[in-house]
Amino acid sequence: MISKVEILPSTLIFHELIGLEIKVSNSTNPSLIGIRGRVINETKNMFVIENSRSRELKIPKADSEFIFRIPAELSEKGRRSDTFVKIQGNLLLSQPENRIKNIKKLRKWG
Repeated sequence: MISKVEILPSTLIFHELIGLEIKVSNSTNPSLIGIRGRVINETKNMFVIENSRSRELKIPKADSEFIFRIPAELSEKGRRSDTFVKIQGNLLLSQPENRIKNIKKLRKWG
């Protein structure tokens, strides 16, 4: 289950991505383009996505571009609709726990 933490498009790369809906919008591997589902696991270099047929797919982060859906209840206060954020996979190349720690640094200085 997704925690009730407000997620801003500008800070999405620092948040937990497991549980969010994702779509591969571009990739150097054309067979990955258009794949969509829910992120069920993440490693330094991969997303594990469960598609609508409950099939698990491993998608490399490098050289791909993703669109994440941020549900309205997790978006900025007052938003009534979902937010869609496009992110280059290369920005997500790190261990999730290390990437998440960086949000604290950003908040401290921002």
